[in-house]
Amino acid sequence: MMKSQRYFHAGAIISLVTLIGWLVVWELLVAPLTPGGWILSLKALPLLIPLTGVIKRDVYTLQWSSMVILIYFTEGVVRGYSDVLPVSRMMAWGEAALVCVYFVCALLYLRPYKQAAKKMAKELLDKVKVAK
Repeated sequence: MMKSQRYFHAGAIISLVTLIGWLVVWELLVAPLTPGGWILSLKALPLLIPLTGVIKRDVYTLQWSSMVILIYFTEGVVRGYSDVLPVSRMMAWGEAALVCVYFVCALLYLRPYKQAAKKMAKELLDKVKVAK
């Protein structure tokens, strides 16, 4: 594994864990939508599903989680523009930023794997063409 891949993997883990904590703190302590409301903090639970796979460097998990996490980006942008409280808007933009960090780190970590898969597919296609 290249040195840069280690940094991207670490960035993906750190941004995912930070995002989980960010969402929980936002909805429990900083700016809950309703006083004493904790139910919206449960939105962080689905992010626990890919966490183990991301830590273990599972390529498939990193691929699908980089697409699923865009839902959180959408929520961050929408609430960043629409929330009334300035602190809630700041938290929403922070959510969107953390999602961007995760997304970029995951894609850059996966890039060598994607290139290797394309190379293997091309070699296999060339072998099939030669065999015909």
